Amino acid sequence: MADNWGSYVLPLMVVGIVAFGLTKKVKVFDCFMAGAKKGLHTVYELMPSITGLVVAVTMLKESGAMDILSDFLSPVTSFFGVPEEITPMALLSPISGGGSLSLFESVLKTYGPDSFVGQVASVVMGSTDTTLYAVTVYYAAVNIRNTRHTLLSGLTADFMSLVLSAFFVRITVGQ
Repeated sequence: MADNWGSYVLPLMVVGIVAFGLTKKVKVFDCFMAGAKKGLHTVYELMPSITGLVVAVTMLKESGAMDILSDFLSPVTSFFGVPEEITPMALLSPISGGGSLSLFESVLKTYGPDSFVGQVASVVMGSTDTTLYAVTVYYAAVNIRNTRHTLLSGLTADFMSLVLSAFFVRITVGQ
């Protein structure tokens, strides 16, 4: 029983919340229904943004535009010492976590996790974020249309993560 105490945490939290609500004379089920209704409305509001993002990612991958963009950027990434094998993953990472994860798995299967390419890819996956997805979803949820400097700052951070990942793997591993 002590080995799987974590499986009891969520049920105990639910019971605790319901018990607390009942002691405060709150209509717990009515509050739950109001929250669920609000959650469904949020999903309804976000659906066009998420659909557009999924379509854009699929078009980038299937049309070959990702390969063209990777080839176009290869002089820049080569200058910074970034392996060209992870450029498509780095380009997809700000847009789609799932898409970049599948490219990451492909890199690890092809080159191995202990190779320079695999190590840089691992650090990139751990240090970048789905910037465009986050901006799209979070700003759409609160009806912000002008992203101002958020997008440029996020993409700059993703680029610096890519460059610094290659740099730090090179100086720590010595490749």
